[in-house]
Order: sequence, then structure tokens, then C-alpha cells
Amino acid sequence: MTSAIETSLFIYRGKNRKGEKVDGELRANNLAGAKSLLRKQGIISTSIKKKAQPLFSRPKKIVPADIAVFTRQLATMMKAGVPLVQSFDIVADGCDKPLMKELIHEIRDTVAAGGGFANALRKHPRQFDDLFCSLVESGETAGALETMLDRVATYKEKTEQLKAKIKKALTYPLAVLVVAVIVTAILLIKVVPIFAETFSGFGADLPAFTLFVLGLSEALQNSWIMVLLMIGASLIGFREARFRSKKFAYWVDKYMLKLPVVGNIIYNSIIARFARTLATTFSAGVPIVDALQSVAGAAGNQLYANAIMEVREEVMTGIQLQQALKSRKLFPTLLYQMTAIGEESGALDEMLEKAALHYEEAVDNAVDNLTSLLEPLIMAVLGVLVGGLLIAMYLPIFQLGNVV
Repeated sequence: MTSAIETSLFIYRGKNRKGEKVDGELRANNLAGAKSLLRKQGIISTSIKKKAQPLFSRPKKIVPADIAVFTRQLATMMKAGVPLVQSFDIVADGCDKPLMKELIHEIRDTVAAGGGFANALRKHPRQFDDLFCSLVESGETAGALETMLDRVATYKEKTEQLKAKIKKALTYPLAVLVVAVIVTAILLIKVVPIFAETFSGFGADLPAFTLFVLGLSEALQNSWIMVLLMIGASLIGFREARFRSKKFAYWVDKYMLKLPVVGNIIYNSIIARFARTLATTFSAGVPIVDALQSVAGAAGNQLYANAIMEVREEVMTGIQLQQALKSRKLFPTLLYQMTAIGEESGALDEMLEKAALHYEEAVDNAVDNLTSLLEPLIMAVLGVLVGGLLIAMYLPIFQLGNVV
């Protein structure tokens, strides 16, 4: 893998061939490179300098949604008959993110030098996975790159829509729970100690619940920084363990599927991703054995990735895909029935596409239902957290009143 050449943004002023004053910005490796680019454009520079970067700003990272938009725009350009290299320039000009624009320019330069589109993409594995590169390579080999780009764009768009639906389901409740935890921590650190000073003059035994909250408050006051560090370290450790250990990822993914409500959404999204990825690769002319290997890599769940590789091994021995899916007990009846119909009719990609649409709709409906179910649940959690603290603080006062 070759490293990307770092470029800088330069501001220039000068005159064009007609003697008119012009100014603008351009990217180049260095000052000499910027001047060279201006000369090629017929501009005589009178002033050129590196654009200052804001002190605390960083360029926005390239996200999968950017790649989906790039693929769709490139497919549209090529369908309109625009040459590939020129299409890169048009798409780059309309891009707002400097890093994305730089990425497109690097791909364009490699393609213009005769390196091939798929090879240019493989130089950027963080943005373009093996599945993406393999599909583009299939399109180049078959001489139908514009058609393949359209399919890849549709695949990426559907994948991102599915991710957005799941994020929509989880973002709101997680945000509310985080706010609830922060509010509870503030109450424990700032408010509860005031009550503790009041209780110290009571001269009577405090209820067990109140003592528990006071102890929790004291512990949090003394070591809240340590608690934050432990939470942060646990989250980082969890993420790294899931990334580095397939056994740990298998265990986590297995039990994530057993979560109430959320597990069903994850399950449907995995099946939808499986069906759409397999439909896209198979329709591109990729052999079913190679397609299944790509699908396993895009599963997003270690349990299903292992199952898909087992299905692949059975298909290699001559067993039909629908029989291999059925024997795994992880795939729904509808999926392997539609797979069987597709294999018998010779339209496997079309049947898998329909299955993908069905499970994507199931995810959409489940997300809507989850939102309505979680609202009362969130209110109950907030009530327990905040209400529990209030009860613990006022319980000694109520008991004192009863004694008097």
C-alpha cells in the first residue's frame, strides 16, 4: 500500500492570458508545484502563499456516506458518456471536503497514468474495501464499468440507509440515558453533600437506602476522575478486544442478537445486508464461492461471518446454496425459500434483491416501533434515577416527622 502524498492549500493572485486579474485557491505538494500548476493554466502569479489553517480545526474525515455519494456521482457521469478521468475532475470540483477531494485527485492520477480503476482504489483500503474493489474490477474486465458503478452505488446507498435506521433507533435513547447519568452524577456530587451536612445533626440512625446514596456520593466525590478514566478505558478496551479477538467478537455478537427488541433489529439488518451483498456480487458475475467470501467479510457480525464461511465450504462441495443456508439454522425460512426459487429459475440475484428489500422494510418498521416503545421506558428510567435520589434524601425527614 502506497502512502498518500500530502498536499497543502495555497491562495494566489495574478493575471490570466487576457491580462485580467484573477484570484483563487488550489492544492499542491509545495510552493513550486503551485506555481507550476498556475503556469499550466496560463496564470502569471503576482502573489501566492500557503493558506493558514485555523488553530483548533481539523479536516473532516471521509465517512462511508461520502464514498456512496462519490460512487453515485461517478456512475451518473459515466452513464452520461463522460470519460472516466474527466468524471473524476467534475466530481472533485463539486466536493466540499478537502480530504475527499484529495482522495479523488489521487485516484484520478493513478487512472490517468494507466494504473486501472480497481488498482487505484486498492491503494486506499480504508475507504474502499475488498468487495468494492472486486466489483469495480469485474466491471472493468467485462467492459461494463458504468453499469457496475450503478450497482455498487445502489448497494452502498442501501447499506448506508440501513446503518442510518439503526443509528436512528439507538441514538435517541442512548443520548437520553447519557444525560440522565450526567444529571445523576451532578446530583450526587453537588446536591447530596448538602443533605449530608443536614443529616449529621439529626442524632438518629439514617435509613439504609439513604446511607447507600450518601456512601455512593462520597465515593464519587473522592474518585470521580478515576471513575471517568475507568469508563473510558473499559470502552476502549472493549472496542479493541472486539476488533482483535474473533472469539470475543463472536461472543459479543451472539449475545447482542438475544437483546430484547434491539436484537431483532440487528438480526434483520444482518439478513438484509447478506441478501443485498450476495445479490450485488452475483449479478456482477462473481462466482458464488467468491461472492460468499465477500459477503462474509461484509456481514458485520462474527457469528454470521463464521456461518457464511461454513455455507461457502458446503457450496464448494456441490451442495445447493439454499440447502447450505437451511442447515445452518441461523437464516430465516423466507430467505432460503426465496434462494431455492432463485436457483431453480436462474434468477438468484433478483430473488435475493427482493429478500433484501423485505428485511430492510422490517428494520424500518422495527425502528419506528422501538422509538414508540422506548419513550415510556426512558421516562421510567429517569424517574427511577432522579426520583430514587429524592426519596433517599427526604426519607430521613419524613421519618423524623413521624417520630415527632
